[in-house]
Amino acid sequence: MKIKNGFVIEKVGTSYLAVAVGKRAAEFSNMVRLNSTGAFLWNCLSESELTREELLDKVLSTYDVAREAALADIIAFEKILSDNGILE
Repeated sequence: MKIKNGFVIEKVGTSYLAVAVGKRAAEFSNMVRLNSTGAFLWNCLSESELTREELLDKVLSTYDVAREAALADIIAFEKILSDNGILE
């Protein structure tokens, strides 16, 4: 999975906002609000195409979190992005 081209993320206060820019803004006029972990996931998926397992490995090597909890959060994050047409 990978973030489609035409989306950017910006830090606003303590949150991060993901928005569409350019031509992509005509298709997606909403914003996705993320915490720092969501921003980490977003940045990983913006840089390269990753499988769920590869993304999980990155989370586990960066954060002190249980594997099951990390996987559940990744699946929830993936669903939000997928439901909003943000993933390739």
